[in-house]
This record gives sequence, C-alpha cells and structure tokens, in this order.
Amino acid sequence: MAKKELQALVAEQKILNRIYVIRGEKVMLDKDLSEMYGVETRVLNQSIKRNLKRFPKDFMFQLSEKEFKNLISQNVTSSWGGTRKLPYAFTEQGVAMLSSILNSDTAIEVNIRIIRVFTKLREYALTHKEILLQLAKLEKEVKGNSK
Repeated sequence: MAKKELQALVAEQKILNRIYVIRGEKVMLDKDLSEMYGVETRVLNQSIKRNLKRFPKDFMFQLSEKEFKNLISQNVTSSWGGTRKLPYAFTEQGVAMLSSILNSDTAIEVNIRIIRVFTKLREYALTHKEILLQLAKLEKEVKGNSK
C-alpha cells in the first residue's frame, strides 16, 4: 500500500471514529470538527451563530445533558475535561453547510473527506440491508423446502 493511500485510510478511520449516532442520526460534534479544521471550538461556534439561518434543526442540534453524559460514558478515554457548554452535533447536511461558512483550504479539504465517509457509511448500510433481505429470502426457501 502506497504512503498516500495509507494516509487517506488513516484519515478516513479518524473521521469514522468521530461519527456518533445520537437521536437516531449519524452526527459529528463541534469539538471534533473544530479540531479537524484546525480552529478553536469557540471560533467555529461563533461562525455558526453568525449564520444560524443556514443550520436548521435537521442540520445541527445541541446535545442534552443526558446525551452528553451518555457520550462521555461511552468514550472511556474522554478528553472532555474542561467543557462548559453542551456540544453541538452536526448531521451530514450540517457538515456540508459548514463548508459555506468556513472558507479555508483546510476546511474545504476536511469537508470533502467527511462527506465521502458519510457517503460510504450510507453505501455500507444499503449493502447490509440488501444482504439481510437476501438471507431472509433464502431462509424462507429453506424452511419451505424442509416441509
């Protein structure tokens, strides 16, 4: 495997590890996104507040206290030590919208990678669903033949 391919795979895995399922949605948190973009979380959130119309509830939401505690408990090696505000979660559409307010080369490159990972997740889910449907069909056939 070439060095560039390996780096891309590592970057993809890093993104994948930062996608959580909250409220039934695959999301990324402001803290993780700001780290990937190379900006402080405070700066990211200020940019969002200046452009709130771009982020409806199905693009972005703030975690509840309970959701945040649950998230921390799932991540044994938590780095959430000094967090004073509940984090914001961004759906795939919210992450895509971030590219319209963060115009640095880094943000654009990171967004492209994140969107590609979300797309792969969707493709894997569809493939998995198709396999399960085929398995169920085969199971029915086997049961029908054994009678």
